[in-house]
Amino acid sequence: MKTVKFTKDITIGAIVCGVIMALVAYATFDSANSVEKGTAPAAPPVAEDIDLLGRVTRFSAEFGTTGGYRAPTQAEKAIIVEGVSALFEGNVDTARSRLAEVDYKLDTFTDTAGGRRFAEVSDGAGRSGSATRGWGRVYVDLDGPPRWSVQVPHPVADQGTERLGVRVLRGAPGGVMVMAGAHRTAGTGAGSGAGATGDEADDGGEGGEGAPADMAHRTDSVFHAVIAELARRGLPGIQLHGFADSSVPGTDSVVSTGAGSRAVDDAEQLAEKLDGQGFDVCRAWSATCKLSGRTNEQGRLAAEHGTRFLHVELSRTTRSGSRRLDKAAEAIAYVTTGWSRGAP
Repeated sequence: MKTVKFTKDITIGAIVCGVIMALVAYATFDSANSVEKGTAPAAPPVAEDIDLLGRVTRFSAEFGTTGGYRAPTQAEKAIIVEGVSALFEGNVDTARSRLAEVDYKLDTFTDTAGGRRFAEVSDGAGRSGSATRGWGRVYVDLDGPPRWSVQVPHPVADQGTERLGVRVLRGAPGGVMVMAGAHRTAGTGAGSGAGATGDEADDGGEGGEGAPADMAHRTDSVFHAVIAELARRGLPGIQLHGFADSSVPGTDSVVSTGAGSRAVDDAEQLAEKLDGQGFDVCRAWSATCKLSGRTNEQGRLAAEHGTRFLHVELSRTTRSGSRRLDKAAEAIAYVTTGWSRGAP
């Protein structure tokens, strides 16, 4: 009887061990098979849902008109460009580590409007209510490779362009938004307080070159360095500006290709769409228009690289109110959607 019980115990133990080994083998095979099929590793984790428009407007509400900006060093610019470049290539962890070397942060979130995933590259040195270095932010669509950019060189100063920039970024996949981090008149002195807006200067490339934080007319900024990397990669870009109604009476928008002519077809398409939304448009490639952005530095850079560049001026009335901004963004989305598809 003892011998039979001993044999029975061995048999049961062997069965249990066999089951465990089979389960382990199956799990190992299943994991390996998943990797082979390309379903692993998982995409980078994305934080909670956030309203991109609210995030951007809260950031720009901190701008003062006389403080909160200093020019970056060459080394600082190089590190930020390396970090952003890694992000463009999908290397989120590498990008985050590199950016941290200059106290920049990389956050990820899902935009509540549309559910698209974005990365935010922001100046970690800035704290709410305090002066910052004014180097700005970069927002990158994480749901696909970067295909095009929207550029906001004068947020707050060109009132509403930061809100339009968000609408444009949301309008088509593959977008990158490069946004200045200070009011265009900001310098190195003490800030004048949050929420300073004022009327925008007559902008467009023919004036204001001496303004300390005028990103459209500086080449020594983080803003310009990031856009230079985008141009090097061949990505088309659209830059948003604003003018006072009295600057160009009877005109709602000035559309230009800047210093180059590579994007004339895109410009014509945009002008037609703006016309269709009821806006009076001056076409700078075929007519004499004020505020045509010929000396815009990012436009000059695009011309050097042979990349497409659009310089878009909108009147204050056109930028006043969500409905008008929506109409302008809808017109622009016609062009950026083509860019996102790799249209020649």
